[in-house]
Amino acid sequence: MTAALQGLRVLDLSRYVAGAYCAKMLAAFGAEVIKVEPPGTGDPARAVGPFVDDRPDPETSALFLYLNTGKQGLTLNLKHLQGAEILKALVRDTDVLIENFTPRIMPSLGLDYATLRVINPRLIMVSISSFGQSGPYRDYKSSSMIAYALGGYMYLNGHPEREPLHGGGRQPAYQGGLHGYSGAMAAIMAREQSGQGQHVDVSIQACMASIHQFTLNRYVYVGRIQTRIGNRYQRAHPITIYPCKDGLVSLAVSQQEQYERFLALTGLTELLDDERFATTFSCSEHTAAFDERVAPWLQAHSKHDIVHRCQENRIPAGFVNDVAEVMEEPQYQFRGFWHELDHPVAGRRTYAGFPVQMTETPPVLKRACLLGEHTDAILTKRLGYNREQLAQLRSQGVI
Repeated sequence: MTAALQGLRVLDLSRYVAGAYCAKMLAAFGAEVIKVEPPGTGDPARAVGPFVDDRPDPETSALFLYLNTGKQGLTLNLKHLQGAEILKALVRDTDVLIENFTPRIMPSLGLDYATLRVINPRLIMVSISSFGQSGPYRDYKSSSMIAYALGGYMYLNGHPEREPLHGGGRQPAYQGGLHGYSGAMAAIMAREQSGQGQHVDVSIQACMASIHQFTLNRYVYVGRIQTRIGNRYQRAHPITIYPCKDGLVSLAVSQQEQYERFLALTGLTELLDDERFATTFSCSEHTAAFDERVAPWLQAHSKHDIVHRCQENRIPAGFVNDVAEVMEEPQYQFRGFWHELDHPVAGRRTYAGFPVQMTETPPVLKRACLLGEHTDAILTKRLGYNREQLAQLRSQGVI
């Protein structure tokens, strides 16, 4: 079976998450992706744990192994003049180059898009940075926490009487990778028509601002600034998290029909005669009183009983899972979401797959590369270097 992106050549110069995740997706769909890392240390993500047996090892970083599945490994010192020249030689027959340095780095190395497009006019260069390649914040330092803050999401998280909260995980960086991937694919399609590559400039800050839903629209339409409301929803209830007999459940009863079925399920249909609880909207203005009425039923039932009984009645409900419970979820198991891959140093490990399933050209996961694992093969096959030349490059610290 031919992979969707078979024949596409990619150079991944990225560090840490955003660019690596973009390149990971291209690799999964069949692109030939070369992970370019500095000799000796490699991608700084290799120093991020956890590690196998909790022993730091650049070849067993869980973060690196996840983000770099399916890639070939090339070590190359881009700060060395000859290293930069080798990269330029590889660019001649490369389709996509991905980097997520701060905007000053690539020009300082003589590897900016204006320079590389002269070498290969068909090159698509994907630059993912905190604030994009232009603007007053262009050179500011950032992090996932700052992206949450500047993107407006931190202000929304938490309870109204407390300070804003950081969102879970490094979602801004992964959003940057997703948008980098979609930008690369759009540029590939555009190149089919024009024959020319282009520079894809992704701002992680803009990624966060772009996924606001009602909060942005509410401000634009009526000038209202959304505030923190905890685990609730402003215009309907119960949409929240409840404690039950053996844990927590999440309910999302947003429609009146669902609400009436929920009251029937819990034996509280008499609440419909109380104007405070007659609708999901009126209930949202009396949440504490409603929660007090429904608490005995919730505390008398297990989370599995509540969720399954709600779902049988077409009422949205779910478990509040920890990571161990996520991995045991039957839905993930049924759809083959988890993959086991063998790695020569890390051993056999379980990895998250892709949310996308395709009937003809599905994504395929392969293990991540060792540091510089394919350096000799790449430089020999692509650029014609011989053993003596490779040995000299090593002695000079180029590879």
